[in-house]
Amino acid sequence: MLSRRIKFSAILLNALLAIGTASANESVDVLNNTLSDLRGQGVDLGFTHKSDVLAVLDGGLKRGADWMGHTEARLGIDLDKILGWSSTNIYLHYHSDLGSKFNRDRVGAVVGVDNIEVATNTAQFYQAWVQKGFIKDRLSILAGIYPIDSEFYVTDTSALFIQPPYGMSNELAMSGRAGPPVFPLGALALRIKYKTENENFYLMGALSDGVPGDPDHHHGTHIKLGHGDGTMSIVELGYNPHSEIDVDQQKESAELFNKTAIGFWRYSAKFDALDGISSQSHSGGAYILSERTLWVEPGHPSEGLAGFMRFGVANASINPLDWTASLGMRYHGLITGRDNDIAGIAVTVNHASSYLHASESQETNFEATYRLQLRPWLAIQPNFQYILHPGLNTNIGNAWIVGVRTELTI
Repeated sequence: MLSRRIKFSAILLNALLAIGTASANESVDVLNNTLSDLRGQGVDLGFTHKSDVLAVLDGGLKRGADWMGHTEARLGIDLDKILGWSSTNIYLHYHSDLGSKFNRDRVGAVVGVDNIEVATNTAQFYQAWVQKGFIKDRLSILAGIYPIDSEFYVTDTSALFIQPPYGMSNELAMSGRAGPPVFPLGALALRIKYKTENENFYLMGALSDGVPGDPDHHHGTHIKLGHGDGTMSIVELGYNPHSEIDVDQQKESAELFNKTAIGFWRYSAKFDALDGISSQSHSGGAYILSERTLWVEPGHPSEGLAGFMRFGVANASINPLDWTASLGMRYHGLITGRDNDIAGIAVTVNHASSYLHASESQETNFEATYRLQLRPWLAIQPNFQYILHPGLNTNIGNAWIVGVRTELTI
């Protein structure tokens, strides 16, 4: 079975690399031009496929390699351009996941080591909502199937990394009866966002079903407002000013990060305490985050060093993790002549609640990665990970992991 998986992964990787010929490039250019024309008419269509091969070299549950795949289609519709409905948009995001359960079967980390590994392989809507803007789009109201990790608790600089905590942080990702509305599953929700006139400050809040989807039916898209589900609410206040660069540089090509935010979340339903003795209580928490451009290469505003930090806490009596902290840096254009490549290194510490009675008090995840942008539509990303105390369990050895992601985006 393992040899067949590795052979399939090698064939897929070689096939994607073979696409990078001149004729293929021309075909993709024609497709991109067609999609660009559609965007001009109010229809934004996009596709992405990610193919990951990861291997445990030492430690974890057992050695070996596995393949996982993720494919998504995105459709944005500008109803202002199509029907004349001012500041009104529809967005659909559908995805399909295939492959093994690498972390479950080989590593045993608290939340995972790959952000496309899901509990159940299926195809479903991740987002399906309509949004209306008011007051020159400073105020927006969104309703539909919505995941909070599309806007809340987000740092753009951490999106480079493959480990899950650089999307939704682990202390919040492990909350709730069936998890919060985050990848791979959104929930029926209402989101309101307000930006100041200069757009430097924003305040947003969301109220969603407390149990995304249908826990009894994991395949396909489901909306079930079950008795006792309650709601999940989250609010975030942020400062994200528009940064300026020297007037002799191209503003449109600059990649500058400057964001600071604080957020709070809570479930309306009550949950059993981890000790099995204390009375039920509400699950909630708070977080802070910040990301900054630390240095810009002279004459190249899209290249340079940026960093991020995130810290979140959760109710210790209810949630298995009572705090999580992440720190990382990425460099765009580190190697001369490879201006579109991005290198990064990051670490996350997951601290166990004292009520959990785990054999280890914390699990620490390290990741180093390098994204090679071979074509505008094709990237290859080698990845190296070290997991200290996987699963907060002294019986699981520290895991060394290597892998590669192939990403095709149109």
